[in-house]
Amino acid sequence: MIEIRRESLEVKAGIIGTGFIARIHARATRHAGARLIAVADVNEEAAFEAGRRFGAELAFGSADELIESGLVDVVHICTPNHLHAPLALKAMEAGLAVICEKPLATDAPTAVLMAERAREAGLVAAVPFAYRFHAMVREARARLADLGRVSLIQGSYLQDWLLKATDDNWRVDPNKGGPGRTIGDIGSHWFDLVEFVTGDRITKLCAQTSVVVTDRVQSGHVLTEDLATVQFATAAGALGSVSVSQVAPGRKNRLFVEISAATGSLAFDQENPERLWLGGREGSQLLVRDPIALAEAAAPYSPLPAGHPQGFHDCFDAFVADAYATIRGEHREGLPTFDDGARAARLTDAALQSVREGGWVTC
Repeated sequence: MIEIRRESLEVKAGIIGTGFIARIHARATRHAGARLIAVADVNEEAAFEAGRRFGAELAFGSADELIESGLVDVVHICTPNHLHAPLALKAMEAGLAVICEKPLATDAPTAVLMAERAREAGLVAAVPFAYRFHAMVREARARLADLGRVSLIQGSYLQDWLLKATDDNWRVDPNKGGPGRTIGDIGSHWFDLVEFVTGDRITKLCAQTSVVVTDRVQSGHVLTEDLATVQFATAAGALGSVSVSQVAPGRKNRLFVEISAATGSLAFDQENPERLWLGGREGSQLLVRDPIALAEAAAPYSPLPAGHPQGFHDCFDAFVADAYATIRGEHREGLPTFDDGARAARLTDAALQSVREGGWVTC
């Protein structure tokens, strides 16, 4: 008989929150081979029901009970945005690793404080910028390094789930979602992806926002933006623009980015993640994900053979697996940390400042 040892089982996880994204976290936890010890919610019955669906061992009627239980190594925070900071800070004070949904906080100074606390405590603290974990995003990053100076970055992140007045969600409430709704919720993903792929930082930006659906059936008068356009410049001298919207009819979750460099261009569309467009003066091609042809940095994120489509679940599974590996003391290139979450919060704050002041803002 040969004993099979599963080191990943040493990671004991707890999830705070019971909604859609908590279910995604729970699935990824199980996929990584960790133990899902408990789920917590302010409603104990909701926690019990979610725990049953998620495959958790216990259910708690409050986040504090879970954090103080001494039963877990890492806490996943999947609550409305305004609760991220207090829960993450409390978890880190208890010596726990934290995986916290974005935005890390509803303002940049608090997000910076959270990142500082994580560094001071030496704790793994990660943010699910999961689109980094598409194999073709890693391929884009590897290929862009050989294309010379980047000159132009453009793209969009478009959804339609808040298109109608009857479409409502706690994110519309600035007291729960924060003052920058569309920019903070989906713009943060786009900015993180661009800075990750290019290795360059946005240094200044100028933004416009618009409220298209002025009143919603439950939330009433709307104060946070339905869409935004942002122009920007980077430290290396590239110029860029992005449009983000949660009221773009027919667009479900289209994150698109195109980058032009000295000797070539590339483009990635999150709704078609198996492909990477590569452009050149002499011709263009569409690269299809195939583990045997990918760069060394991309291949680990392509576990399925070519022709077997991968998607969002695969990305999220890879993110959580890398976070858990880091908790065990291993190194994983490109794991988005609280520093990255604080960076996204800073860009959101800068965009809102630009709207208020009507001009360019340094980032």
